[in-house]
Amino acid sequence: MKLAIVGGGPAGLYLSILLKRQDPAHDVAVYERNPAGSTYGWGVTYWAGLLDKLRAGDPESAAAVAEASVTWNDGVAIVRDERTVHRGDAGFGIGRRRMLALLADRARELGVRVEFEHDIPGADAPELAGADLVVAADGVNSVLREAHADHFGSEVVSGRNPYIWLGTTKVFDSFSFAFKETEHGWIWCYAYGFSGERSTCVVECSPETWTGLGLDTRGETDSLRFLEKLFHDLLDGHELIGRDRADGAAQWLTFRTLTNRVWHRGNLVLLGDAAHTTHYSIGAGTTLALEDALALADALRAHTDLDTALTTYGKRRRAELLSAQSAARYSARWYENLPRYMRLEPAHMFALLGQRHSPLLPHVPPQLYYRLDRAAEQLEPLRRLKRWLGPRLARATQGRR
Repeated sequence: MKLAIVGGGPAGLYLSILLKRQDPAHDVAVYERNPAGSTYGWGVTYWAGLLDKLRAGDPESAAAVAEASVTWNDGVAIVRDERTVHRGDAGFGIGRRRMLALLADRARELGVRVEFEHDIPGADAPELAGADLVVAADGVNSVLREAHADHFGSEVVSGRNPYIWLGTTKVFDSFSFAFKETEHGWIWCYAYGFSGERSTCVVECSPETWTGLGLDTRGETDSLRFLEKLFHDLLDGHELIGRDRADGAAQWLTFRTLTNRVWHRGNLVLLGDAAHTTHYSIGAGTTLALEDALALADALRAHTDLDTALTTYGKRRRAELLSAQSAARYSARWYENLPRYMRLEPAHMFALLGQRHSPLLPHVPPQLYYRLDRAAEQLEPLRRLKRWLGPRLARATQGRR
């Protein structure tokens, strides 16, 4: 087969590796419009289950990713200057640029043509002519998808809270949070290490806090210095960094949740952020994109008819994503309703931070939920009641809207 993959992110590169491993005779090309090493973002997170899947798909690239990753086990939160610790499962961080370099090297090693600074402006581009399969892995703003947005049933919902994606020279050995109350409302930070030299910091707040603090009008340098002072106890005197390449200043954004009703049209198929996005607060974007690549490769191997393969892939992944998409929606809403939880003791608030994916939590007073959750740890009938009641309350609430 001749396969053209548009977009050199984790999903596109990893799919090229899987397809070349399935059949070295495949003609596989990856086209990335940006220069090598110019990726946006800092570090990405994942958990051990992903590594197991990557090892099954391609042991060599999985080993390289694992070796380049850092690990943490605890969650730490600073709430009103009080530090609390939550023990949890091991998590992993890796620099996005480092991950892409490893996957690109592995793809080339297998015979994939990886072409940077090669823009594909649309489906009629000559590079796509004669391709048996065209993969739109070109992100949430996919040009290939937008040309047929009505067919795909694309829907985008914008979140309420502004956020900014930053780096720092502080190396965190745990997934860390800091919540700061200002005269204009709460502002908070998520931080995690991804190498021995850098960490990622994502700062978020309500629109009212954003404008009240003047973050809507401050320049990048002024904003970074202001945030450094605000989160001084989290950063321990280390600096915040905007963009580490000359591609413009770090920007405040609102998260856009993308869904698509169908995932393919003829020989064009969606992959990764071109197909779906989930709020960054659940840390699953890269994992879900790589799982897309695994599922698409599986479908292409199992079905000789292309339409059957692509239909099977889309149905499978849309079903598998339901749980993550639900968790992401509730997580985003938890932060959008943060003041509801900030009257709790810091340790209790941090416990409910870990429960933010629950469909029951928005319908129960926070302190009561905390007590129920602690009791459910000891009583199996109460655990079953929580699992049963949450989705039903959520559906009832949706039905009244």
